[in-house]
Amino acid sequence: MIPRRKTVPVAVGPVTLGGEAPVCVQSMTNTDTADVAATTAQVAALARAGSELVRVTVNNEAAAAAVPRIRERLDRQGLAVPLIGDFHFNGHRLLAREPACAEALAKLRINPGNVGRGARRDSQFARLIEIAIHHDRPIRIGVNGGSLDPALLERLMDENARRARPLAPAQVTREALVASALESAARAEALGLGHDRIVLSVKMSGVQDMVAVYRALARRCDYPLHLGLTEAGMGIPGIVASTTALSLLLAEGIGDTLRVSLTPEPGADRCREVEVAREVLQALGLRRFLPRVVACPGCGRTTSTYFQHLASDIQGFLAQQMPRWRQRFPGVENLTVAVMGCVVNGPGESRHADIGISLPGTGERPVAPVYVDGEKMVTLKGEHIAEEFQAIVTDYVQRRFGTSAG
Repeated sequence: MIPRRKTVPVAVGPVTLGGEAPVCVQSMTNTDTADVAATTAQVAALARAGSELVRVTVNNEAAAAAVPRIRERLDRQGLAVPLIGDFHFNGHRLLAREPACAEALAKLRINPGNVGRGARRDSQFARLIEIAIHHDRPIRIGVNGGSLDPALLERLMDENARRARPLAPAQVTREALVASALESAARAEALGLGHDRIVLSVKMSGVQDMVAVYRALARRCDYPLHLGLTEAGMGIPGIVASTTALSLLLAEGIGDTLRVSLTPEPGADRCREVEVAREVLQALGLRRFLPRVVACPGCGRTTSTYFQHLASDIQGFLAQQMPRWRQRFPGVENLTVAVMGCVVNGPGESRHADIGISLPGTGERPVAPVYVDGEKMVTLKGEHIAEEFQAIVTDYVQRRFGTSAG
């Protein structure tokens, strides 16, 4: 188990960030928040996909007025997923005019670079903190590389220029992100916000930049940290970049909640980012959401695609059963199923799994031995191997996990 960095727990509705709580998965809608029906539907889809917190944009009065109605509709569906309001530029005005919005939200997210400029910055920041205190809401102070406070960056660049050995501009920019987060948190506490009501993030779009800045921040505070590679990109490049950055930090015990900020392809499902986030946590052994399916990649010994179809079918079967199984069979997410394609590694991997099947490779006997808890149980053959194997898996789940369900 990866040892976690010690942080102060922050309650966000029914969810806890930091402390002893597991790393939490977040996502964000891309609907117009003023469109109550569309936003409610997307929040519900994200929550059902496994997002434990969902952020919504609150950029105008229509959006602020819509948030309580979205909350009501979610509650009627039995979805208690906490909503986070994302505020830039005018959050102090919107929350003052629509106090019901603050009540409906479980957390506020503000960007110190977009709170205000010049003399107005301090007063508008203070107003946001006062509102958070009044409604007893935690705040995520989210600093972004693309919207860093220019006055702060200029100050640090000037200080760097006076050094005997100036740092590279990229290093100063990283320090500016950390300083912005920590100085804003200190100001929030000075205004009366509790230490246990603050979450920090310092997002950048480059993998190495993000890792470096979070490492620096983690060394200098005990606030829970929200991880994310902002503007990660689309498709495989975005998934790989996010997975790389998140995994490096999580493997060091850094991070209490995360979001995979993928650009969705036109018409694509927004829930993809939730699936990726959950897979990252599961691959690192930090969370278990679904049974693990071990399957070989295939080679010249597996010219038939039958094992590929069976692996896909069993993975889909497990995902389909999990909403019901999770309620009836506690611990079933820890199940490991192997679907292997030939005799080389098939029997060995099948024995190591809780339950596994070793399908015949090219030129091998047309039989498929099934192993349960390391022992050969039965040999399947014929046209109904997939159905018979699913039945064996179902029986195994009922026998192994049914007792703990009472």
